[in-house]
Amino acid sequence: MALVLNEEQLMLKDSARSFLDSQAPVSHLRELRDSEDREGFSRELWAEMADMGWPAILVPEQYGGLGYGYTGIGIVLEETGRNLTPSPLLCTAMVGAAAIVKAGSDEQRESLLPAVAGGQHLLALACDESSRHAPHEITTTAVKDGESYRISGRKINVADGHIAETFIVSTQTANGVSLFLVPKDSGGVSVEPFRQLDTHHAANVAFDQVVVNKSSLLGPLDDGLGLLDYLLDVGRTGASAEMLGLAQEVFSRTLDYLKERKQFGVPIGSFQALQHRAAQLFGELEMCKSLVLKALQTLDEEPDGDPELASLTKSKLGETAHLAATEAIQMHGGIGMTDDFDIGFFLKRCKILDNLYGDSLYHLDRFARLRGY
Repeated sequence: MALVLNEEQLMLKDSARSFLDSQAPVSHLRELRDSEDREGFSRELWAEMADMGWPAILVPEQYGGLGYGYTGIGIVLEETGRNLTPSPLLCTAMVGAAAIVKAGSDEQRESLLPAVAGGQHLLALACDESSRHAPHEITTTAVKDGESYRISGRKINVADGHIAETFIVSTQTANGVSLFLVPKDSGGVSVEPFRQLDTHHAANVAFDQVVVNKSSLLGPLDDGLGLLDYLLDVGRTGASAEMLGLAQEVFSRTLDYLKERKQFGVPIGSFQALQHRAAQLFGELEMCKSLVLKALQTLDEEPDGDPELASLTKSKLGETAHLAATEAIQMHGGIGMTDDFDIGFFLKRCKILDNLYGDSLYHLDRFARLRGY
């Protein structure tokens, strides 16, 4: 496919930008921070997003969704990145919906997807067990007990874990890795919420002999590693789309500042050294646009995605978004470090998104391994 958006996708992009600019600018995030909101996002705003159909983008029409594909949800996530809008879109509407659509049983799809599409049920992928992203290093166990399983273990840094009604949990079973859907209100589940550097929230989640029946199994028993990798690649692509929006917005704000700020009687944007740095960043952003769109299109076209492309995209976007945010702070000078300016919020969000589902270095290594190096 051509690396351009079609007319419908452009309309979705424009409507998302218009809505978020008016209803959820960066000042919205600042208000949530200053009010010390315990959930880190607005339920009212999420309801409005649901009315616009955003949580339904990946859900098939037969379950009350739009069936608009990964490119559609990626477009919306890019726009949330521009405004640093906290919402369950990435974890629920992209990763969570992808999990149920791809691997859910008929019963799981019928019970969960309509609620996900309506914004009424929130999901979270719980896979990491240490501060270093290592999703294949799983010590959480699911031991068969008659017709049920007993899950024990601890997952940390679970994005949206503080608000999720259902966790997608990776476990070790008798002969391999299996994923289970675990309701938050199950006996033995304890959630420790915390606020992250960027004002968004996450949680550490412990499972103490949590009993689930076999209908809670998501995907194949003992052979869930491929599904886990796929869901992580979906999340990585979504996080990359959000970082693309973040990087573009911070670059746009920096250009405006270079034109306004004067030194020695002229705009600082007339200084050649700053022009060269801005031009280099512009070129990097153009490459990132193509990478993100290709990664989203590949998820739509290939049933199992492309792990190499997902890692390449996540690594490149992590590096470029960080470059955009740090260049913005430097070009703004001392005021860029103050809380009066919004630029610092972009750098903080960039660091969280870069580390989510593996940082740039993790994905450079993964890409090399996938290529046989």
